[in-house]
Amino acid sequence: MNLKKYFIRALHRLQKGPGYTYKELLVWYCDNTNTHGPKRIIKEGPKKKLIWFFLTLLFASLVFWQWGILINTYLSYNVTSSLSIGFKTMKFPAVTVCNANPYKYSEAKPLLKELDRLIDVALERILQPSQGNSSESISPPLDLELWYQIPLVLIDEHDKDNPIILDIFETNQTAAGIQPSTDSPTPAGNESSVDIPAPADNEGFVGNHTADNHTADNHTSTAPTPTNPTMEEKKYKLAVKLCSHPGSDNCTYRNFTSAAQAVTEWYILQSTSILSKVPLQERIRMGYQAEDMILACLYGAEPCNYKNFTQIYHPDHGNCYIFNWGMDEEALNSSNPGAEFGLKLILDISQQDYIPYLSSAAGARLMLHQQKSFPFLKDQGIYAMPGTETSIGVLVDELERMGYPYSDCTMNGSDVPVKNLYSKYNTSYSIQACLRSCFQEDMIETCGCGHLMFPLPQGVNYCNNDDYPGWAYCYSLLRSSIRHRQICIDSCKETCNDTQYKMTISMADWPSEASEDWIFHILSYERDMSTNVTLDRNGIIKLNIYFQEYNYRTFSESAATTIVWLLSSLGGQFGFWMGGSVLCIIEFGEIIIDSLWITVINIISWCKGLKQRRAQVRYPDAPPTVSELVEAHTNLGFQHEATGTLPRDRDKELPPEPGTPPPNYDSLRVQPPDVLGPDSDAETE
Repeated sequence: MNLKKYFIRALHRLQKGPGYTYKELLVWYCDNTNTHGPKRIIKEGPKKKLIWFFLTLLFASLVFWQWGILINTYLSYNVTSSLSIGFKTMKFPAVTVCNANPYKYSEAKPLLKELDRLIDVALERILQPSQGNSSESISPPLDLELWYQIPLVLIDEHDKDNPIILDIFETNQTAAGIQPSTDSPTPAGNESSVDIPAPADNEGFVGNHTADNHTADNHTSTAPTPTNPTMEEKKYKLAVKLCSHPGSDNCTYRNFTSAAQAVTEWYILQSTSILSKVPLQERIRMGYQAEDMILACLYGAEPCNYKNFTQIYHPDHGNCYIFNWGMDEEALNSSNPGAEFGLKLILDISQQDYIPYLSSAAGARLMLHQQKSFPFLKDQGIYAMPGTETSIGVLVDELERMGYPYSDCTMNGSDVPVKNLYSKYNTSYSIQACLRSCFQEDMIETCGCGHLMFPLPQGVNYCNNDDYPGWAYCYSLLRSSIRHRQICIDSCKETCNDTQYKMTISMADWPSEASEDWIFHILSYERDMSTNVTLDRNGIIKLNIYFQEYNYRTFSESAATTIVWLLSSLGGQFGFWMGGSVLCIIEFGEIIIDSLWITVINIISWCKGLKQRRAQVRYPDAPPTVSELVEAHTNLGFQHEATGTLPRDRDKELPPEPGTPPPNYDSLRVQPPDVLGPDSDAETE
């Protein structure tokens, strides 16, 4: 009901028109506001009015400028980091141990035998060049078709402006898809050259030039290796040739600072192609088994064995084993800090069974991480050297980041546009998992197949030279593409909460010369049930992992600017420059509303005037007045004659004028009951 009355009054106000002008409203505001300055503008003399108007305008501008800075600072969502140190009983981290060599050479040798023969002969020709080296003298013949899928080539840089590509193998046999070469160098006019910048000082075959990619538009020519090991041969480089498809002129040459790096890169690409066609269960069988690798285990005072470890297959390191992963059982707590209350392991890495060209480093690869998280040992793992006892003291750092809008972090990865391919392990989200999943998606989209080092989505196959001949070329370009890397970095997010383990590592020879005899006897008997020593210090590693102390550090973020800070800062600036408060802002809002109301009324009045002007244009005659309207509807036959007026001709009678006598309005008047008395009744009788 009150709302209806309010709207009726508003309608009357609109019909009546504005009650006062803008000038009157402004004068009223300056006279009644609590803000300093406006009162002096209307009450002082002309000169002071001008001065106070200028000062009020200046300080009002300063207030709005400061407000803009404060609001912009608040909307930037800056954070402050704080460090706090606490003391509590902590969960022991998950410990992942792997062998640096992914597969036993004795198990993988049937698959890699031809590859090893090819690289052996190639290195022999590179390191001991002699006239007459030919693949015809090798029995059984080499599988050159496998070689030319991803070949190694020599780059002759005697002429730095016109380097020449030389084939390592000289052969007269014709293989499928291979053109035989001659024993003499290709004529200069037919030599294939690429524009490869060479360093000023070349040493060995490669010199000091950094690893780089070079593209040749022409097909690589076949030429023999140098025949005399002179100083001139140091201008030769060893490179990996990658082509988009067999026989294509679109090729890339990846050269390295050392021939050892080129051989390792070539062997990894070739072995990846071979192993990608091997089923997963067969690759697990070729790896190191837990009962052979984990010889002894002790956690605190409780004994443990390989059955307390969870096995996962890691593409880089083969079979890995995780202690205290927390997938099936509750995570273990550490009872006390110190080496006596940590995890003690004795591992056998069987270094004598390493793949020669695949693993150039010997040792165990281990990593400490959170429970239910996937271990990315290639990025965050450390090596433990054989023949040593490695002690690892652990300190815990907890990171707590603020989410949106203060930082672009994620709680569980649900808001990340990249599909997590590591979710099949039931592990938590991490930025490493996101980056690798993103790269694998780009690999599948660009190359049509997935890389063996990353999980594979359903319906996609791993890359190999037979089914996808140009995969290595595509993979090399994708890996060196800054644009693709930046897309993945922009798509992936850091986790808001993270736990990092800082390690202090110390090592000592183990076992000592005095004790190695009985230790190796016992460990050999326990593993192989043999009285002979089957172990040596080249394959034995002892690990001690423990908390150095129970003090943990927490790095937490908090908002640098809050809404309370913003309001207090805005009020402080307004009070300092203008002597105002929140009520002054309300007053200013009130005058704005009144100004808008006056504007609406003026617009409506203008519209009504415009409508009337249009009506006048349509009807040019002036509208009748009220008196004219009354006279037009008056019956002249019933008008009272004025007293003392008589017609001039009394003998003449006026003709009767038709009409209806006017009603007696008194008969319709309602009288109160006390007026009607007995006299009125008598008169009626």
